[in-house]
Amino acid sequence: MAIDYSNLKALIEIDSPTGFTYNAAMYCMQYLKTLGYNPQLTQKGAVTCSLGEHPTLSIAGHIDTLGAIVSAIKPDGTLQISLLNGLSLNMAEGEYCRIHTHAGNIYTGTLLLNNPSVHANNKVSTIERTIDTMHIRIDEMVKSKEDVSKLGIAVGDIIAFDTRYQELPSGYIKSRYLDNKAGCIVLFEIAKRAKESGKSYPVELFFSNYEEVGHGATGGYASTIKDMLVIDMGVVGSNVEGVEEACSICAKDSSGPYDYEFRKALVNIAQKNNIPHRVDVYPFYGSDGSAAWRAGQQFRVALIGMGVAASHGVERTHKKGIEATIDLCMAYLNQL
Repeated sequence: MAIDYSNLKALIEIDSPTGFTYNAAMYCMQYLKTLGYNPQLTQKGAVTCSLGEHPTLSIAGHIDTLGAIVSAIKPDGTLQISLLNGLSLNMAEGEYCRIHTHAGNIYTGTLLLNNPSVHANNKVSTIERTIDTMHIRIDEMVKSKEDVSKLGIAVGDIIAFDTRYQELPSGYIKSRYLDNKAGCIVLFEIAKRAKESGKSYPVELFFSNYEEVGHGATGGYASTIKDMLVIDMGVVGSNVEGVEEACSICAKDSSGPYDYEFRKALVNIAQKNNIPHRVDVYPFYGSDGSAAWRAGQQFRVALIGMGVAASHGVERTHKKGIEATIDLCMAYLNQL
C-alpha cells in the first residue's frame, strides 16, 4: 500500500523544538480531521485521537524535536544558546537555523565555533564543541547587544535548525528530526488504514510534545488505556542490532526492560508475517514509555520503530524500515 511521504516532509519542516510544538500539533490535528476523526488537544499540548470507542491501547509518537533557546545576547551581537536536550553540537556545527522571536518574527543564523576562521585561529580543529565555545551568528547587521535587542530577539527565543530533508531514489530518507517525525507518520498511516478498512479499533493515538525532555507521555490518556505501544526511532550503530531497512523491537533501554509478553507477541507477529525486524537493546535511550512508567502509569509498554542512523545528528532511515513498522502495527491491531 502506497504511503504519502509528503506528509513526512511537511511535518519535518514545521519547526517544533520541545516547548514550541503548537504548529506541528495543529498539522496533526488537521490531517486527522481530513480522515474523518475528531482529534483533541490536551491541556499540555499533546494530540490524542481515538480510532474506536473505549480504547485500551495507546499508540504513541512524539512531535517535539531537538533545538535550542537563546540564553544570552553577547556583547558582539552573537547569541549564546542553551540546548533543548541532546543535539549533537559536532554534527550541528555550521548548520543554518531560524530564530523565532516573542513577536512572531523569524530571523536566520548559523551555529558556529567562537572565532571560527582557520585564518585567525589555528586551533579550530581541536577545540571542544560546547555551548560555551559556540554561538549563533545572526544574518543581520548587528555588532552589539543593543543592535540585537532592537530586532526583538531576546532571551527565551526558540532556535530551530534546518532539516535538510531529502527523499532519495534508493528509498533512503535523510533529514534531521526523523526522530521522531518518522514515527508520527506511522501513526498517520495507522489512522488512514483504519479509516479505509471501515473497522473500529480500540486504539488511541497519542502525539506527545515533551518527549525529548522526558515528560511527554506522563498523562493525558483515555481512562480505559491498558497498554502502550511506543513508536520511536530504532538505534543504528556499533554493538546494536538495528538497521535502517527494518523495524527494531526494543527489549531494553536505559529505563530497563519493556514488557516481556507484549514484546514477545510483537516478535511472534513479525515472524509469522515475514516483517523485517530486529530485537535490540539500546544502551543510551529513553522513551515516552519510560516517562509513562515513571509517572506511575500501570500500562504494559512496548517500543518499536524504524532504524535511524546518526541519531540526534544528520539522521537517515529507509522507507522499508518505516513500512515494516507500519505493517507490524497493523498486524498487531488486526489480532486485538
